[in-house]
Amino acid sequence: MIDCSHYQAKRCQSCQWIEKAYPLQLGEKETHLKQQLNGVDLSKAEWLASFQSAQIGFRNKAKMVVSGAVERPILGIVNEQNEAVDLSDCPLYPAHFNQIFPILKDFIGRAGLVPYNVVKQKGELKFILLTESRASKELMLRFVLRSEAKIALIERELPKLREKLPQLKVISANIQPQHAAILEGEKEIFFTEQQVLEERFNHIPLFIRPQGFFQTNPQVAENLYGTAAAWVKDLPISHLWDLFCGVGGFGLHCATSLTEKTPDIQLTGIEISPSAIYSATLSAEKCGLKNVRFQSLDAANFTLNDKAQTPDLVIVNPPRRGIGKELAQFLNQMQPQFLLYSSCNAVSMGKDLLELSNYQLHKIQLFDMFPHTSHYEVLCLLVRN
Repeated sequence: MIDCSHYQAKRCQSCQWIEKAYPLQLGEKETHLKQQLNGVDLSKAEWLASFQSAQIGFRNKAKMVVSGAVERPILGIVNEQNEAVDLSDCPLYPAHFNQIFPILKDFIGRAGLVPYNVVKQKGELKFILLTESRASKELMLRFVLRSEAKIALIERELPKLREKLPQLKVISANIQPQHAAILEGEKEIFFTEQQVLEERFNHIPLFIRPQGFFQTNPQVAENLYGTAAAWVKDLPISHLWDLFCGVGGFGLHCATSLTEKTPDIQLTGIEISPSAIYSATLSAEKCGLKNVRFQSLDAANFTLNDKAQTPDLVIVNPPRRGIGKELAQFLNQMQPQFLLYSSCNAVSMGKDLLELSNYQLHKIQLFDMFPHTSHYEVLCLLVRN
């Protein structure tokens, strides 16, 4: 078990399972997964051992609520008791983040970034978002602000900050003017010429960019993508779709592994976020993949309205709501030879799999992306009957 003073003092209860021994955590997740597959034919399914996570220092991103006073800012959370809790020493972050946060606090004071007070609806700085590339150790820093009033002051102080933290390569301000529980707004102001961090999973370049989703547990994410690529590598696939593709992790891994046998592999990736599509397209170019098309569209609308040739493989990696009955039934009737389903919510996945009656579950594996919580990821390979 992890020794966390914040949890023990009941200041932060985010890691609700932190007092459970790690094998017990995994066991409960595995039991929960099996319960969600009640009614799904598992007679041909190969269950692979759960992929375990490191228990501390596994996150690549810190999302910190900024509170307190401008000369003594607090970076962390505001808990259910409305207490500001400093989580600069949170054991989930890499240990060296602990040396970065004091420098950021000093910068907040120098730039006069008054922490936003939710009750009074006053102040400017709402969040600080710090993300690290494991491959390069470069950092991305985002300030979520109520307005653009302090942009000039940030620009004035940035040279000193970059002297202290030369690994800061992407710095931006996100403008979120609403008094609402919304993390970020639409407008992003870049202070650096560089706008992406390059990460590498299994030698595949992937790009972290503001306003684009990226997995926060790189060790587990790398194995998740690598497992998907290994599962499809020897299958007869020449054309694949990657729906809800994000920055392209699944599609690019699978397409790259398939090029060994099929050099002209075709990949179509669909994701509603333009920022994620920008990153995915950049990755495809770096990988040297030619027959790749990433588009910023709604995945369900694209699938239901696309009249092109049926792909051999469809990858789906939906949000927690799952792919839904309509899309599941459409895929069931379209009948690509293979489906690769990655889920962050086994409850919705179980419902979707029941709709895919023309498919047999062949492989399934749990990936513990979120230790000390009840959440986890699952990867399934389905083959048409």
